[in-house]
Amino acid sequence: MIGTIAPEILFGIGGVVLGGGALLLYSALIGRGAKTKAQMILDEAQRNADAKVKDAEVSLKEAELKREAEAERKLSKSREKIHQRERTLDKRETSLQQQGEDLKKQEQFIESSQNRLKVKLEQIAQTDKDLSEILEKQRKELHQMTGLSKEQAEKRLFKLLEDELDDEVGGRILNHEKKVLEICEQKSREILLMTTQRFAASHTSESTTSTIDIPNDDMKGRIIGREGRNIRAFEKETGVDVIIDDTPGVVIVSGFDPVRREVARLSLEKLIADGRIHPSRIEELVKETQSEMDALIRRKGTEAAQEVDVLGLKTPIIDLLGRLQFRTSYSQNVLRHSVEVAFIAGMLAEMMGLDGRLAKRCGLLHDIGKAADHDMEGGHPKIGADLLKRHGECEEVVHAALGHHDEILVEYPYTVVVATADACSASRPGARRESLDRYIKRMEELETIAKEFKGVRQAYAVQAGREVRVIASAKDADDARAAKICREIASAFEERLSYPGEVKVVVIRESRFIELAR
Repeated sequence: MIGTIAPEILFGIGGVVLGGGALLLYSALIGRGAKTKAQMILDEAQRNADAKVKDAEVSLKEAELKREAEAERKLSKSREKIHQRERTLDKRETSLQQQGEDLKKQEQFIESSQNRLKVKLEQIAQTDKDLSEILEKQRKELHQMTGLSKEQAEKRLFKLLEDELDDEVGGRILNHEKKVLEICEQKSREILLMTTQRFAASHTSESTTSTIDIPNDDMKGRIIGREGRNIRAFEKETGVDVIIDDTPGVVIVSGFDPVRREVARLSLEKLIADGRIHPSRIEELVKETQSEMDALIRRKGTEAAQEVDVLGLKTPIIDLLGRLQFRTSYSQNVLRHSVEVAFIAGMLAEMMGLDGRLAKRCGLLHDIGKAADHDMEGGHPKIGADLLKRHGECEEVVHAALGHHDEILVEYPYTVVVATADACSASRPGARRESLDRYIKRMEELETIAKEFKGVRQAYAVQAGREVRVIASAKDADDARAAKICREIASAFEERLSYPGEVKVVVIRESRFIELAR
């Protein structure tokens, strides 16, 4: 093939052809007279052509040898690959043979194990058969000895086992309950102590006042006005009663609504400072004070919500929250009490793994009903729950307001958290203040009610009225009767008395035997 001829061979052949052509041309031009010179040129060209042909043949042979060497190299490489695959196949064949031998050994072992298992199963079946025969024989002998049928014996045996298990289970349950109660009591004390330690509040109680100082007694006449027109106009505008008696330097403002009473107090102070006291001025100042009071109420409610980081409250709820600033319970400011409950409830919830923000919201709004209990019928828990539900608060917040005094079945853990925080806030030192007469009267009422029950020898109110210890007669009351007396006294306190927090009733029954040795 021409494509496989080396370039040197082609060049040589071309040279021969060109040389021959030149020779013919030369011979034609010079004629016969130049034959000698032409012959020399022809011989030289012939020699050159032969040399180039030889070179071309040599190059062709070298190229052929190179191709043969390359083919031999490729063939050798292919043979090596084939040998490598043969060795791999030999190894795999050997491995398969080894695996086959292993499988045969495993089959033999499994077959042997199956045979042994079959023998053991036959032995077990025979043993079961023997045991069944023995049990049947013993059952017949037992039936002959006891005179009981199989069903009767089973019932008696099951009854004995059930009684034994009941006793054992009951004992275990009591032990576990005791341990759980101890752990729960310890954990709850730790949580409450840590929470109250983390929260620091002022120990002073705020209280609103309805008394107004006047510079002199002549001012009383100006407040009353001609034929009482000033005092009537003032009472009509404010909705409160103004009491002016012989007490020097003091005018008393009386009213059930604390906000109205505060508006009246501020308006009267402005009138006294202004000196112009007549119906038109009274109307003007009362309206002005009412506007200021509305702004103050909203500001107090907003500040309280921001203080405990409770966001998203609607404007009516904020206004109700601000009204609590002018409401007191046992001389404790209800708004500050609500803020305290929010902080304590939030910390309790966080320590128990609950939502601290939701607990704060429940605690802040739990007494919201006290801001409207003068305008609506019912107790403040129900009023507050209705108001919160009406303004779109969630079920947890509504339920906390409704059940923080344990008057309903608790459905959410936040209700218990708020009730606990409420008790902590109300019972901390300095939170609430009572007059001495009221304190003594409440102690006497607790002891008197406890003594009314048959079997009670003596009753003592301790811990500022938060616990009543009752001594029951051992002759007139046994342990069951003492437990019933304890429950009845607690129910009587709930029905007949009004008190903050809770009262613990402890009934003690004691038997004493005395002998004299002479």
